[in-house]
Amino acid sequence: MLLQCKIGGPTRRAVMLGAAWAIGMRGAKADDDPWPFLVQQIFGERLPQEDGSLVTIDLPYRAEDAAIVPITLHLTPATAKQVRALTMVIDANPSPLAAVFTLAPDAGMTSIATRIRVDSYTNVHVVAETVDGKLHATERFVKAAGGCSAPALKQEASDIQPGTMRFREFAAQPGTEPGLREAELSIHHPNYSGMQMNQVTRLYIPPHFVTSVKLWQGDAPLLAIESGISISENPSFRFNFRPNGAKTIRAEAVDNENTVFKGDWPVAAA
Repeated sequence: MLLQCKIGGPTRRAVMLGAAWAIGMRGAKADDDPWPFLVQQIFGERLPQEDGSLVTIDLPYRAEDAAIVPITLHLTPATAKQVRALTMVIDANPSPLAAVFTLAPDAGMTSIATRIRVDSYTNVHVVAETVDGKLHATERFVKAAGGCSAPALKQEASDIQPGTMRFREFAAQPGTEPGLREAELSIHHPNYSGMQMNQVTRLYIPPHFVTSVKLWQGDAPLLAIESGISISENPSFRFNFRPNGAKTIRAEAVDNENTVFKGDWPVAAA
C-alpha cells in the first residue's frame, strides 16, 4: 500500500544534507584535506577518534559508474549493540554529508548497504556514534568522478509513480548472527542533485531528493535514515535485522518538496 501527502518545511539536518558544502570551502586550496573542516561543520566540538574497530566499509577502490557506487557498512554483533548512529561523509562531494543512519537499539542490525554518487577521487568517512555519545571514524578511498552531475536514467519517461516503494525480504547471509533476516527497501525517485542538465532544454534540473526514510516493525522503530543528494537515483537500502514478531513492516519517506510516501507490507514467514 502506498500513500502520499504533503508536510511542513524541511528540517535543519535536511537542509545540511542537501546543501553544497563546497561553497563554504572556496577559500581552501584544492589540495587541502577537507576532512578537518567537515568534522567541524558536521560535529562541532565533538572530535571523532580514528578507529576502524567498530565499523568497516565495503567500497570498490575504482568504481564502474560514479553515479551508482555500491557501499556497505558492516558491524559485528558485539559492536552493533554499542552503535546507535552511523554518519556517512563523502569528503570531496559538493554535498559531503551523504546520510545518517539511526539504528533501533534492539534491531540487531550489522549490515547496511546503499548506492552513492561520487564526484571526484575522495575518501569516504563513516562515523559511528556509540551509546555513550563518543564518535569513532573510519575511512576508505574510492576512485570515481562526475557522479553528482551524471544524467538521469530516463526518469521523466517512466510510468512508475515517484515515491513508489518496494520492500523485499531475504534469508540472512551465511555467517551472520542466527535469527537475523535481510531486507531491502527501494524507492522510485529521481533524487536529482541540482547539478544534472536536461539534455533537451540544456537547463539544470532543480534538486529533488529524498530527505528521510523511517521503517518500523509494527509500532517499534527499526531504522531511520536522513539522506541527501549524494544518494543515487532510485534510493535503495538493504539491511539485516532481528524480527520482533510484528505482522507488518511499514515505511515512510519524505522528499525536499515535502511530499510524504508511505507503504506497509506483511512480514515474510521465518
